[in-house]
Amino acid sequence: MKKLKCIVQYDGTAFSGYQVQPDSRTVQSEIESALTKLHKGQIVKITASGRTDAGVHALGQVIHFETDLDIPLEGWKRALTATLPADIRISEVYFVDTSFHARYDTTGKEYHYHIWNAGEPDLFRRLYSYHFPYELDIKAMKKACSYLEGEHDFTSFCAARSGVKGDKIRTIMKADIEKRGEELIFIFRGSGFLYNMVRILVGTLLEVGQGEREPEDMLDIIARKDRDAAGKTAPPHGLFLWKVYY
Repeated sequence: MKKLKCIVQYDGTAFSGYQVQPDSRTVQSEIESALTKLHKGQIVKITASGRTDAGVHALGQVIHFETDLDIPLEGWKRALTATLPADIRISEVYFVDTSFHARYDTTGKEYHYHIWNAGEPDLFRRLYSYHFPYELDIKAMKKACSYLEGEHDFTSFCAARSGVKGDKIRTIMKADIEKRGEELIFIFRGSGFLYNMVRILVGTLLEVGQGEREPEDMLDIIARKDRDAAGKTAPPHGLFLWKVYY
């Protein structure tokens, strides 16, 4: 029996999220269906680094699974590419030690959130960036990002009905914003992220950018440990799981 690790890319537009759900199209169900076909009907289960919501995309999702098929690495990539739908792509495949676990071995994740900050929407970016036509103070938002870095209790930036078990203390190593023409890319790299955390961070930073909050307000929001203290949740389609670290 061999264990494989795969880097997975997917366009989340037509999926009801990553995790298997009854009567819904999900990333997990499509990959497991493809693997079952390759294994001649034998059910193969996969484990991912974590789940993503409906509409959220990924360039660097990581999964693992076990197989008894004797296929070389390049053969696996070709076989999966031929079997999977066009909105899922396996970019890399590795053989790993049997002890490897895609979820429990992670040391951090990086998410990018894309905003199209122009008066007119871009037709060809509409599924992959959030159109926000209002003027923004980038300098103020970047200053607000600096208060997010470090270890904090991010309860205020977690969906109220998330069902997260354990504490909500996480470490953000990088919180920054890059401007590329009309596009803004919010970059968050951390030890882990709570449910909807990145989208709530973005929604709150946009309020800073519009002058509705001061950058220093981030400190008070963190201290209050109350979801109502933070801003709105940005929509899912601008969010990308960019990379998983091990």
